[in-house]
Order: sequence, then C-alpha cells, then structure tokens
Amino acid sequence: MPIFEPMSATQEQQHLIAMFNNATEGIIITERGGEIMLVNPAAERMFGYAHNEMLGRQIEVLIPATSSGHHRGLREEFYRHPSNRVMGHGRDLFGQRKDGSLLPVEISLSYYRIGEALHVIAFVIDITHRKQIEADMLRQQAELEKVSIEVKQLNAELEAKVEERTVILKEALEKLERSQIELNEALQAEKQLNEIKSRFVSMASHEFRTPLSTVLSSASLLSKYQGGEEQDKRDRHIEKIKGSVKHLNDILEDFLSLGRLDEGKVRIDEKRFDLQQVVADTVEEMHLMLKPGQRINLHYAAPREITTDPKLLKNMLINLLSNAIKFSAAGSVVEVRVAAIGQTVRIEVEDHGIGIPESDQPRLFSSFFRGANATNIQGTGLGLQIIKRYADLIGAMVSMRSVLNEGSVFIIDIPVAT
Repeated sequence: MPIFEPMSATQEQQHLIAMFNNATEGIIITERGGEIMLVNPAAERMFGYAHNEMLGRQIEVLIPATSSGHHRGLREEFYRHPSNRVMGHGRDLFGQRKDGSLLPVEISLSYYRIGEALHVIAFVIDITHRKQIEADMLRQQAELEKVSIEVKQLNAELEAKVEERTVILKEALEKLERSQIELNEALQAEKQLNEIKSRFVSMASHEFRTPLSTVLSSASLLSKYQGGEEQDKRDRHIEKIKGSVKHLNDILEDFLSLGRLDEGKVRIDEKRFDLQQVVADTVEEMHLMLKPGQRINLHYAAPREITTDPKLLKNMLINLLSNAIKFSAAGSVVEVRVAAIGQTVRIEVEDHGIGIPESDQPRLFSSFFRGANATNIQGTGLGLQIIKRYADLIGAMVSMRSVLNEGSVFIIDIPVAT
C-alpha cells in the first residue's frame, strides 16, 4: 500500500496559485483601505478588465455609482468587525463592469490576517444567466395571464352570440354567467381554476348547442306545416322544443344549485319525517322519466322515520335516480335499497348501465367532470358534486362502486340519532 507523502511548501504554493488562477468564481483580495491587491482571471473577465489592470484601485470601482458611497461605510464597518458573510441577502446586488454596464452578482466575504494586516477576500459569482431565467419565467407568467384574459373575453363573445340568437335564453345565460364567475372564484381558492374552466367551456359548447339547434330547426319547420291535416307534425316539433327548453332549464338549475352552495345560502332544515313515504313518493315521480321497458324496484328494510333534512335528501335521491335511468338502457332495472346498518340508514341506488371507467372514479364527484364513456350523453357534470355537497351539509357519507359496462351502485349513509 503506497504511503502518502505530504507536499512541500513549494508544491502547496503551486497548487494554491493554480486553484486561484483557474477558479470559475471571481476572487478579489483587498487591503484595509479597500485597495485591490489580488484578482484572479475569472474576476478580470467578469468585470471586463485586462490583466493586473484592477490592482491598486479602490474596490468601489466595481460598485455602481449609486451605491459606492454607501458601500464605503459598509466596508469600514466590516474592517472594524470582520466576519464571514453573504452579501445582498434578500435583495438584488449588482457589480459594475469597466464599460459601466451592470451585472447581477452574488458575493461571499471572508478575511484573514498576516501579522497585523487585515485582508478581505470576496468571492464573486455572475448570476446573469439565472436572472435571465427568472425574467423568462416572469414573461411566460405574464403571457399566460394574457392568454387567460383572452380566453375570458372569447367566452364573453360566445355568450353574446348565443344571446343574440335566442331571446328565450337571454335571462338564463346572464344567470349562468354570474354563476360561472362565482364558481371560478371558489375554485381559484382551490388552485383548480384552469382545469375547471376548460371542462366548463367544453360542456357548455356541447350542452347548449344541441338543444339550441333543436329549438331553431323545429321552430323553422313549424312554419312549413300550415294545413290542418299536419297538426300532428306541428305537435311533434312543439314537443321537441319543450324538451330542449326543459333540458336547458335543468342545466341552469344545476348551476344555480352549485351557486347557492358556494355562497352558503343552502340552509339545513332538520326534522323528523316519514323516510319510507319520501322514498316511495320520489320513486313514483321518477316513473315519468323511465325509458321503454325500464322499471324501478324498491326494497325497504329500515326504520320508517328518521331525523334529517328531507328536502336535501330527496334532491340527492332524485339526482341518483335520474343518473341511473339516463345511463341505463331501455328494458333495464334500477334497484333502490334502504336498510339499517348499525347507527346509519343506508340508501343504495343500483343500475345495470354503462358503468364508470376505473381511472375516472377518483374524480367523479368534482365539478364539471364526466366519465370518458359518457361524453355523448346529456349532462353538466355537476349532479354528483351537488349530491356530495348536500351530503356534507347533513353529515352523510356518499360512496360508490362501479364496473365498466356492468353498472354502478351509489350509496348514501345517513347517521341516525341513538
């Protein structure tokens, strides 16, 4: 094993000189009066001086004129109380090149003594490249903000065009715009505004285009059927118009419900009521929405009466049943089960419809989100978000399980007072 031999003083000196001359950081050594006594090549290149041209000059020659006077006071204070430190902490620090131009720098100070003489070492780093990166980031941020403003302006223009084409929807679109602004403010606090806005634009363009096209085309065709024998054709188009207007009203109701929730205007009205009757009545009302051959089976095995907000609970049940009917085929069965489990009453709504992809399930209860396999089915993507918010208000829990192409089960667990 080789034995390490210490370097001689000459070798050490050679290494130190090489280190000084080849360092990538600028190194400047000054005497007590602030005169520069040693400068390495990196510092000369950094400040634009020729070899040895800086020697004997005051260190303030490298400080911008606006700061050099203040720097003298700082330098004298440092010599009175020397210590290792980093300069410019929390603020931008600049040096001045020979040609008068400024460069952003970071500086670390150290000191040593030879006899009674105190010398200061300044290690200087040119951070121009870093500052350029920071400036680019600020510029990109400004560009993104500009794009965001342009997108908002574009949305306003699109809304104006819709308003021009149909007087019927003018008031609805104004309410929708107010709800969108309120929703955006709430989501901005959650740092999800951009994603939510993208989903909203996609949904609105799709959900409004189809019923509007139906209204316009049916209204145009109505004028062509003037004979008495063509009343049945007129009736069909009138029904189409009614259906489209109802769909647009349902969209508006979703937005208004979410708006009231975000504003904290939904109040809980807890009371003791007949749960079995409320569930049975809701199921009966939903028969009007059933597709040909569809049916709803109700299985009730829970206490007849509970205490909670019956209106919110009924709205949640209507939403779940509407989804089960909408996402299931004609002739299918929707199962509604109500049972007591420990200190809770559980309501399950099960369908045998298209199911939900596993990758979409974690985001299912977020605003404007729709499963990848449901984009061609009418809907705002707000129903499940509203259900979740209502459940939170009454202290209930909402959960689900689903298998793609087999169906879904949505569950509401309501705490029951002992």
